[in-house]
Amino acid sequence: MEGSRTDALFAPGGPFVVVAGPCALEDRELNLRVARHLADVGGRLGVPVVFKASYDKANRTSVASPRGPGLEEGTALLREVREETGLPVLTDVHESAQVEAAAAAVDVLQIPAFLSRQTDLILAAAATGLPLNLKKGQWMAPEDMGHAALKAREGGAERLAVTERGTAFGYGRWVVDMRSFTLMREACGCPALFDATHAVQLPGAAGDASGGERRFAEVLARAAVAAGADGLYLEVHPEPASAPSDAATMLPLERLEPLLEGALALRGALERVRA
Repeated sequence: MEGSRTDALFAPGGPFVVVAGPCALEDRELNLRVARHLADVGGRLGVPVVFKASYDKANRTSVASPRGPGLEEGTALLREVREETGLPVLTDVHESAQVEAAAAAVDVLQIPAFLSRQTDLILAAAATGLPLNLKKGQWMAPEDMGHAALKAREGGAERLAVTERGTAFGYGRWVVDMRSFTLMREACGCPALFDATHAVQLPGAAGDASGGERRFAEVLARAAVAAGADGLYLEVHPEPASAPSDAATMLPLERLEPLLEGALALRGALERVRA
């Protein structure tokens, strides 16, 4: 791993960051198509971009749902994205036993929301020395993520981000508390990101899979930036309807740049007002 790829990543007070990519790894052509587009957009807008994708969607609704290429093939695909584009790469880990292999292929490890209190997993990820993204559990108060951040630091992690993806209120959708970014930043002492596409999931709405309301993802992304989010987490795909996972929530790839242009303009306006 080249340190320059992540030197400024997740630093308190650092630059606005974008984590983006398909939900699950697909074939090499699609992975690279998305990653190259991300690199181009990041270069044009002057914003740090991290490519994200999962080698295993281990928490799918149904046992029959596609899960991705798996650890061995998936880590090879992630390495290829990193080598071909120069982008830092993020993937999520679900088991402590897979952390070492995943860490060898990526620049950032992620703890999924459903596993945000799994102490052994957090400690194993922290021990790699890589930056970590800790996603807030859907049942947790924002300030409770301070405990997860403390676990990570006790395990040796020096750079962290925490990510809001909505809270369950028992009626088949997530609700986003816009106070969350301030509360998590204060409790965790690190940047607080917003996962705009997972926040519009409708759990179980497709019967054996989650549905979603893609049309609200950009609205919530702009609201989160206005509320002080330090970055955006967005799943994007050239043809979302054909994706094996999160087809109802991923943004079309061509929507990424205009969304980020607006978000950065909004952030700049807010900074001028605060000054």
